[in-house]
Amino acid sequence: MTSTNGTRPLDGIRVADFSWFGAGPIAGRTLADFGADVIRIESEAKVDGLRLGEPIKPGKTGYNVCAYFNNYNADKRSFLLNMAAEDARDVAMRLIERSDIFLSNLTPRVIERWGLTYEELREVNPGIIAAYSPMQGLWGPHRDFLGFGAVLTPTTGISHLSGDPERKPVGVGTNYPDYAVNPGHTVVAILAALRHRRRTSQGQRIELAQIESVAATMGPSLLDYTANGNSQTRKGNQSSWMCPHAIYRCADDASGRERWVAIAIANDAQWESLCAVADGAAFAADDRFSTLLGRRRQEADLNASLSDWTASFDAAALAIHLQSVGVAASLVHDAEDMCEHDDHLAERRFYEYLDHPETDISLYDGPIVRLHETPGYLASPAPLFGEHTFEVATEVLGYSAEEVAELTASGVLS
Repeated sequence: MTSTNGTRPLDGIRVADFSWFGAGPIAGRTLADFGADVIRIESEAKVDGLRLGEPIKPGKTGYNVCAYFNNYNADKRSFLLNMAAEDARDVAMRLIERSDIFLSNLTPRVIERWGLTYEELREVNPGIIAAYSPMQGLWGPHRDFLGFGAVLTPTTGISHLSGDPERKPVGVGTNYPDYAVNPGHTVVAILAALRHRRRTSQGQRIELAQIESVAATMGPSLLDYTANGNSQTRKGNQSSWMCPHAIYRCADDASGRERWVAIAIANDAQWESLCAVADGAAFAADDRFSTLLGRRRQEADLNASLSDWTASFDAAALAIHLQSVGVAASLVHDAEDMCEHDDHLAERRFYEYLDHPETDISLYDGPIVRLHETPGYLASPAPLFGEHTFEVATEVLGYSAEEVAELTASGVLS
């Protein structure tokens, strides 16, 4: 477990987190890992859908038990503010005045209706760093289009490239851009803006159009089209420069679970190492496969022969053996493998277990990077819905208890 003593690099930075679902809150979680005071704005009028999602422990119900939500909102404070209520904007501006960063992935239409554009924010806080990450950006003909990661993958061409060539596009099976690309780019932009403000005392607006953030990962296919006129399509696990490059069935484990191994050969030397391990296998003695060009031309036959060979092996043991001779290989892990059987992740203590009031001891991702001098860490589990409303209203915003009661009675706070 990472030590929770000492300072973190973003200690003293406050984030007014007006985001929801995935891309925004995950960026906020990263900032929180490294010390930022992230105040997550929520509302009973429109509860974040992830609070109502899955997975949840059997027998648990309510807004506080979704493991997905909890994992990506650890170390934050939950503040209930109904932006549809009269006077709610005054409360929001009071928070922004006392914050360093404003974070949102809502559409421009919502931001404008709430009066939270950058021009309006900087009137109360000229040094604010306002990070907007709507799916389509702040301007353009599609700026108010709605969408989540499952919409971004087809919009940016990822789904067209995902799956087997003879089947329909399948995407990546999850809202991939939400987990890595968009929040990662947002955090880097925020850190750059913080550095700029430290040097100049100037805040600024950050616009991260999620569609552009994700499209930036599609470089090879776009270049192939612009240079060669070739619009790439689905090709399963095939690689343009590695062969074999696929997933192969191994023996089932003791509980009957299917087990698979991934093997990727980048050059003829690695191929020879694989053949040495597989001495006696049909593919190892087949001259058609001795060169990359030959393997590519006969890839279907090669994969069938490799599958025959791997079928009797323990997948984890085979992967370790292949790695020992310089062949890139891995067991295809499932969630149980990651949490219970991965000795490497266990020794590095990536996963952390925190005691949550309603879900008990639960697993959380640890910080995604390690800073030697000022490491990040998880100080608290995800907040209960509205857990810190009174605390934030009084200690951060400076309202009296009587004023908080009035704001609650009028429906601004809850």
